[in-house]
Amino acid sequence: MAEILDGKAVSQHFKDQIKAEVEAMIALGKRAPHLVAILVGNDGGSQTYVAAKEKACHEVGFTGTVLRYPDTISQEELLKKVHEINEDSEIDGLIVQLPLPKHIDENAVTQAIKPEKDVDGFHDINMGKLAKGDTTGYTSATPLGITMLLKYYGIKTSGKHAVVIGRSNIVGRPMSILLSDSSETGNCTVTLCHSRTSNLKELCLQADIVVAAIGRPGFVKGDMIKPGAVVIDVGTTRLDNASKKAGWRLAGDVDFASASENASMITPVPGGVGPMTITGLMFNTLKSRKLR
Repeated sequence: MAEILDGKAVSQHFKDQIKAEVEAMIALGKRAPHLVAILVGNDGGSQTYVAAKEKACHEVGFTGTVLRYPDTISQEELLKKVHEINEDSEIDGLIVQLPLPKHIDENAVTQAIKPEKDVDGFHDINMGKLAKGDTTGYTSATPLGITMLLKYYGIKTSGKHAVVIGRSNIVGRPMSILLSDSSETGNCTVTLCHSRTSNLKELCLQADIVVAAIGRPGFVKGDMIKPGAVVIDVGTTRLDNASKKAGWRLAGDVDFASASENASMITPVPGGVGPMTITGLMFNTLKSRKLR
């Protein structure tokens, strides 16, 4: 059976480090980092994610502010609030929780956030810096959190073949760049796969590291995993589960039971990549504060 990569424990390890830095900052009379999250509407998943981010802010000593708006807010009103926060020198990071209502252009909103406060790493300038290997920008929180997980467990990536399943700008593309970059958790030969990849199983069976971020529950089966491979499951699909009080459960992109038979290490869902994403966000916010 595969070793479990415990995102909760690793997240706590890095949050403790961040908290110590914030305490030292405050002891010198400096302001604590301030992260603002904008939540539009009443999407259950979005509310859960924002609440977890707010909780993490308090845990590490940040000021965490959540601005909640009805799903009837206009794009103009939302952009006005983004611009206000951009100009507020007391705020270090701004995230707008996605998805947004259909009448709002998500790209227009994410690009309106100042790159210096874009701690989600979605702005074109930060994406461009990532592609160039420029570490002065902000890396998308989920890929950043995954690299922190790999580093913590001492997983060797240099010279390995990594297969990333999914080409989103939030996870798949930046993850492929980080794994191929010249860094401690890079130097992989990377194959970026997606829904149109015709020989996906064949490619996965060649992979030393598999990152599944395709958004299809249980898509990656055990017979797609090479014995000894490291499996990182980014999936977080909500499925109905009447037996639970919440009425839903989180499902990953990997069939955990069968994949665990072949993998040497694997992340669970929940408790794997999810906590590391929030830690990546905290890391970026601290970085922004230190640059001011």
